[in-house]
Order: sequence, then structure tokens, then C-alpha cells
Amino acid sequence: MVLICDISFLVKIAGKSVDLNIIQVYAPTANSNDEDLDKFYNDLDTGKTQCKSQDPLIIMGDFNTKVGTDKVDDIVGKHGLGIRNERGEKLIEWCQTNNIILFIVGNTWFQQPPRRKWTWKSPGDETRNQIDYMMISKRYRNALLLAKTYPNADCYSDHVPVVGKFKLKLKKNSKPSANIKFDLAILKTNQTIREKYQISVQNKFEALGDAEEVEQQWENFKSAIMEAATEVIPKVKRKAKQKWMTEKILNLMEERRCTKGNEEKYEQIHKKVQEKCNMSKENWINKKCKEIEQQRKHAPQTMYRNVKEITGKRTFLSTGCLKAMNGDIIIDKEKILERWTEYIGELFKDDRKDHKS
Repeated sequence: MVLICDISFLVKIAGKSVDLNIIQVYAPTANSNDEDLDKFYNDLDTGKTQCKSQDPLIIMGDFNTKVGTDKVDDIVGKHGLGIRNERGEKLIEWCQTNNIILFIVGNTWFQQPPRRKWTWKSPGDETRNQIDYMMISKRYRNALLLAKTYPNADCYSDHVPVVGKFKLKLKKNSKPSANIKFDLAILKTNQTIREKYQISVQNKFEALGDAEEVEQQWENFKSAIMEAATEVIPKVKRKAKQKWMTEKILNLMEERRCTKGNEEKYEQIHKKVQEKCNMSKENWINKKCKEIEQQRKHAPQTMYRNVKEITGKRTFLSTGCLKAMNGDIIIDKEKILERWTEYIGELFKDDRKDHKS
């Protein structure tokens, strides 16, 4: 969590493809002056700059403003509440300049009954207004599926809870088809295979017909090379994903893959694979445990590394941040390292005057 100012903070939730950024705000009340309001939006700009443009950004909280029911481009929908005031105009202007789409809790884009729109009531319940908003970056506007209030919630406040339904769909990167990998190094070490390959290529080249188009010539040439390699050069053996995986298990897995059409035989080989995997993994763990016991006294660092290797635990770095000398928030990793270097240099700086012996 990053404290933007005394009344706003940024939360970064780490993800695989993108990080989810949430800025929670509390804007100055109607009794505050313009300087306080300008400072609020400046702080909001500061928080926004700490987020990558490709990451989803949600800004929510008490903005102490009303945007009303009049639709504004793709910023404000027609399902709001009340009449827009001057501060509402300022919020919309900020959304337009910062490429943010405004979603009103209740809300402006999804039709809700009035009781699901108001977010604040005055003392004595004389007035009900919509002053708490939920916004999302334009790129992810379709990720916000619903936003509404829960007026009957028992939370002992003049505000009511605002709940948004957010679903992020990322485009799946399709994996390229696996290319055949030949053991080309064997051409240097095995003279017999090298000679067979040369003869095979020569025979296939002689059989090629003449082609007028350059692209067709290239396709014929490539096809001849690949056919010769497939016939003569062995393929690179698959590498085991697990350290306890053996060559016998890999061969069994390949045999299992080739019997997918025969369900009964596939099931038989699958059981063998499971048995071999369990046995091999258990033996590998027992061996590692013996190594750890030996390393406990003499090589603790290696011991901890082996423990992590067995348990599969990884060390996750937090999305922490620092402040620069001028007070700006730093999230970028390289700049954080530079700041630490600067800090340590200042910490151990020797300001004592040189004394002549």
C-alpha cells in the first residue's frame, strides 16, 4: 500500500499479466477552499503516475461532488442521481484529461432504482445525494460489470457501502506450435550420420524440378532439407521439467502419448507412469533430505536452497515503494535500487574532517 497523501492511498495487487491498481480517495468537503481541491487533484495525479498505463486502474471513494444525470460522451452515463454541481464539472474535466471513464456508484451506466444510487444522507435523513463514485481506466471499462449501493447495510455511517463487480478478461496468448528440434551437434561428432545426411540431401536436390517463382524454389529447397533431416538426424531428447524425472519415465510418457486412440492401453501405461513418478520423486526427496542433514552444520546456505527446492516455495517480492529525496513516490525497481544506493551512501558518509597524524 502506498500513501499518496493524508486522505488518499494506492493499493497495488500483483498479477501475472498485469497488476491491479486501486486508489481510495476522500475529497475535501464543500466547505473547503479551491486550494484544497486543487491539491487533492494534484495528489490524485501523483497516484496515477505510479501505475503503468497498461494496468487496470480503479479510483473510488468519497469525492464530495455531484455529476448528475446528464450524459457526457463516454464519461458519464444517464443513470446518475441529482443535479450536477461545479465540483462535478471539475471531476468530469479531470476524467477527460486523464483518459478515465467515470462510473457512478448506483450508477451512471447501469440502470438501478433510486435507493441503489444514493451514497450519502444528511443528518436527520433530510437529503440524500450521490457523492461516492467508482471510476475505471478507459481501456478496461467493460471489466466493471455492476456498481450499486447497499442502503440497508448496518455500518453506522452517513455513507452507505458501494459495491462493484469487476471481472478482468485478458487475451490469451496462443502458444506457437512446437518446432521439431534436431540434434545438429551429432553431424560434427558422428561421421556415419554426417555422410548419410549429405547423400540424402544431394539425392533430394537432384530430384527437385525447376520452379519459376522464387518463393516456390525456396519452399522446395526447405522441404528437401527438412525431409533429409527427418530421415537421418535424430531429434533432441525432451528435457525433464522435474529434477526427479528419469529417462525411463519420459519414454513411458511418449509411449502413453502414442496410444491415445486405445483407451484401455493408454490407461495401463498411465498407471505405470504414475507409479514410476511417485517412486522416482520419493527417492529424489530422500536423497535431498540426506544432503540437507549433512549440510545443516557446514553449509547452511546450500541447505536452505535445497529446502526451498524440495518444498517448491518461492520468495515473492512485495510491490513496495520508497520516497525520493523530494518526496515523490518511487515504484520502479531500478529507481528503487538507485534510491537505496543513495540512502546507504548518505548513511555511511563520513563528514569528519581529516586529521593529520
